[in-house]
Amino acid sequence: MTSSMPSTHEAPPPAEADSSLPLRRARGGKVVGGVCAGLGRYFDLDPVIFRITVGVLSVTGGVGLVFYGFAWLLVPLAGEEENEGRRLLTGRVSGATLAAILMAMVGCGIFLSMLRSGSMLGFTLLLSCAVCGAAAWSRRRRAAGGETEGRTDHAAAHVVAEAPPETKAPPVLEFPSWWKDPIVKDGSTGRLAMGYLWGPHGIVDAEGRVDGVVPTPGSQWGPDPSTRAARPEPSVRRSPVSIGGLVHLLAIVAAVLGTVLTWESQPLGKSLATGLVAALAVFGLGLVVSSFLGRTGFGTIVQVVLTACLLAGAVALPDRITTTWVRETWKPTSVAAVQERYELGTGAGLLDLSGVPLPAGAVVTTQAEVGAGQLKVIVPHDAVVKLHAEVGLGDLQLPGQAPEDIDIAPDRVEDRTITPPTGTAPAGTLDLQLEVGIGQVEVTRAAP
Repeated sequence: MTSSMPSTHEAPPPAEADSSLPLRRARGGKVVGGVCAGLGRYFDLDPVIFRITVGVLSVTGGVGLVFYGFAWLLVPLAGEEENEGRRLLTGRVSGATLAAILMAMVGCGIFLSMLRSGSMLGFTLLLSCAVCGAAAWSRRRRAAGGETEGRTDHAAAHVVAEAPPETKAPPVLEFPSWWKDPIVKDGSTGRLAMGYLWGPHGIVDAEGRVDGVVPTPGSQWGPDPSTRAARPEPSVRRSPVSIGGLVHLLAIVAAVLGTVLTWESQPLGKSLATGLVAALAVFGLGLVVSSFLGRTGFGTIVQVVLTACLLAGAVALPDRITTTWVRETWKPTSVAAVQERYELGTGAGLLDLSGVPLPAGAVVTTQAEVGAGQLKVIVPHDAVVKLHAEVGLGDLQLPGQAPEDIDIAPDRVEDRTITPPTGTAPAGTLDLQLEVGIGQVEVTRAAP
């Protein structure tokens, strides 16, 4: 009588995302480098989500290009253990490595150019956090589903084990052993024809070998050693010549030339940024050349990162900071002579208002700005001072403070009304708006 029990052998389920596997770039279904497809498989999400996010972040601030470029360098391809960054450090530069480096450098340039846009950075941070949260939730959901599925499979296996013998599938004899594929000292690939050291005999594996050896006519353990082909000698690969020192020297020369040529015509930040961009261009060209004529080491990568950090600092410098140090003195003698605004790029500015007569009830308003340096303001001894002072990074000295009381801090803002000394009849009011990017603001009162 034929049994109506279902067979335990079924077709394997189709391949799907498996979050238990390590993060790898995908070989199939990729658009550029397989990063987004690998993230989709790892987090069990549609890769289109990651592709749209990377595209939006690339256009709005360059962060997407930076992320994709570094992920391309650091995440290995599926089926490999060595990433593109490792190949770069050992001088084995390929087209994929160069594409990843150029993508990251372009992204860094876009990001540095948008560094002052607070709203753009806020949008980038918000979108990144949203996608990261969705990916973390999907991975936790996948892990929880895997545990439930594992328990179900265990229960099903227990039921099959208790089934009658006639409904069980015949056992599959498989004896995987590490000695089947011995390690070859010279690093060559291939398998040696050798049998088991011990174990069952007469077992045919998936490759048609009997007891781990390739059967040949008239021989139980494989071909006669005298008829084996001679083992090829291991190839010796010469280490490519390092060009890291030459690249560093040329990058320094490019940075100096770019800075010197723009020192007189551009503000300090733009002049420094020009030199640093030239250095980064030399580093990128050196990485391209190293794929053909030599190799670059880890020091080159460190120099690229340091140069990018210096470039970010140079871009953040205010444009009003100039490359020449100037000493400027403004000394109006009447209310009509007081200008609405006084400006100085880099240097020491002195605004002397002690000779301005202020009638009682009169209000005089003026502003003074210094990009980098010192701004000193002298006010009349009988004036009421309504002060608003801002210092990006530096010190703020007000009347009544000791000269040696220097407190350097970032983002200092002070709003204060300073009245005349006791026993002095107040005159008019001075409304002062003072600002220094890097340096010191000092307000003193003239002697009576």
